[in-house]
Amino acid sequence: MIKFLKSKVSIAFRTRLTRYVHDLYLNDNMNYYKLGNLDGAIGQGVDQFITQDLTLFCSAVASLYSSLGKPLVDLIVFNYQLYRSLGPLALTGILSGYIGTASLLRGHSPPFGKLKAVEGKKEGDFRSLHSRLLANAEEIAFYGGADIERVFLSKSFANLQRWMEGIYKLKIRYNMFEDMLLKYSWSAFGYLITSLPIFLPAWGGAGGILEMATPGAGINRERGRMKEFITNKRLMLSLADAGGRMMYSIKDLSELAGYTSRVYTLISTLHRVHANSYHQPRGSQIELYSLSDVQGTIHSGFDGVRLENVPIVAPGLFPQGGDELIESLSFIVHSGEHLLISGPNGAGKSAIARIIAGLWPVYRGLVSRPRNFGQDGIMFLPQRPYLSTGTLRDQVIYPHNELDMRESGRTDNHLMEILEAVHLGYLPAREGGWNGRKEWKDVLSGGEKQRMAIARLFYHDPRYVFLDEATSAVSSDVEGLLYERAKERGITLITISTRASLKKYHTFNLTVGLGADGMSWEIDRIGTEKEKLGVEKELQELRRQLDNVDSLKARRQEIEDELQRVWEGEQETIGPASAA
Repeated sequence: MIKFLKSKVSIAFRTRLTRYVHDLYLNDNMNYYKLGNLDGAIGQGVDQFITQDLTLFCSAVASLYSSLGKPLVDLIVFNYQLYRSLGPLALTGILSGYIGTASLLRGHSPPFGKLKAVEGKKEGDFRSLHSRLLANAEEIAFYGGADIERVFLSKSFANLQRWMEGIYKLKIRYNMFEDMLLKYSWSAFGYLITSLPIFLPAWGGAGGILEMATPGAGINRERGRMKEFITNKRLMLSLADAGGRMMYSIKDLSELAGYTSRVYTLISTLHRVHANSYHQPRGSQIELYSLSDVQGTIHSGFDGVRLENVPIVAPGLFPQGGDELIESLSFIVHSGEHLLISGPNGAGKSAIARIIAGLWPVYRGLVSRPRNFGQDGIMFLPQRPYLSTGTLRDQVIYPHNELDMRESGRTDNHLMEILEAVHLGYLPAREGGWNGRKEWKDVLSGGEKQRMAIARLFYHDPRYVFLDEATSAVSSDVEGLLYERAKERGITLITISTRASLKKYHTFNLTVGLGADGMSWEIDRIGTEKEKLGVEKELQELRRQLDNVDSLKARRQEIEDELQRVWEGEQETIGPASAA
């Protein structure tokens, strides 16, 4: 019954704590992203904290009711009985024994709390390696990286094994000392206390005083003493058992301290991320572009997308500063004015989308954007579409569920029209209907995944959308149709791409990564005289190179003939030498 109640308390405590953590972890502030990519206090092992450390903490807390509650009641009751039977001297001796034993155990106890906290971190590191292996199994298989991944996993597990073996060695020494102290020392001390009425009747409590005041036959006195001795011995054994359980719980409390440290780290970090409350450590200077140096402003509710003097900075893990990619960027996109963002890799194209989406902080300047995500607001499509667990319908309407879809007046026929628009109308028949459930990231090809993301775009129907290489795996003819249909729906496109063929679907072109340091930028209207001159200059350069094709071919033939003569000469030299 006690185990059943302990399990009920544990699961109830875990349920409430998990809900509280989920409310902090999954919210509009995107703490689930910032926790691992900006804060750095927990790293990538958040799943270890939430799934295992919370469970161990709740189980340890629930066990306190049985490991401390019942022994504490037994101690009070049995101490009172022994006080009545043996007197204040015995009680003083018992309490002194408790204090002395607790002091000895406390002084010789290893830091189980810290050891458990470090063990939890190492368990999380080992688990994260397995999670990374599962998430990137296909890429690792293409590279044939099984051997090196085994090395990583073996090294992590060996580190965990050495740590746990060290804990076990500390535990066995401590347990031997604890058992010797509680089982043997307490037994000897208990017999000494219970023998007080026999050798010192005056110190034997109420029974001894009554015996001294009432003289009687010697044999009756001996029988009474023996009866009291047996009773006191049983009380003392029960008291020793209760005290032993209390002392054993000192180790459990130390381990609970380790679990508490892990849970506190998780919750305090979530609160810090949620409140954006970052303060530089005392005695150190504020790093430029660190999370404690955020001075920018985000304006939600603007009909458009605007950046005013915003440095594009890739943030570092707190308290480190970030890397500046673009010194100061300013542009504005109104409804119907489509923007193409181009430039070399690493110039900060995707960083612009992350800052506007709120994933990265605005260190300086002003960012203005629509308030809502989705319908009549703004939407962001990454290069790698996310496919959730659930049905085919869930893939189209994500992050809505079926109830949200029905409440908005949409039907499966409407979803079918959307799939037809993105050339995925065959999917319901191929995959077993709208309610088919599969591992969609493995079922759909790269192009199908990106077209599914465009289908989500058409379903949610935002006013503005960021497309971060969102059609890189789609053929150019289908890509053009998708852009045209998005514009027909009144969606303003902000595209991040290096494909020059997409220029004709946009109004402006923002080029980043210019200048000697790669931090300069320029924005031009597509189709201007300047752009035409640039294209004409490029065509002239191509014509010049084509004019030199014949001369280059002739030169290549001369080089090949020369190499052939050299090779034949070497063969003639080697032939006579071999014959000799």
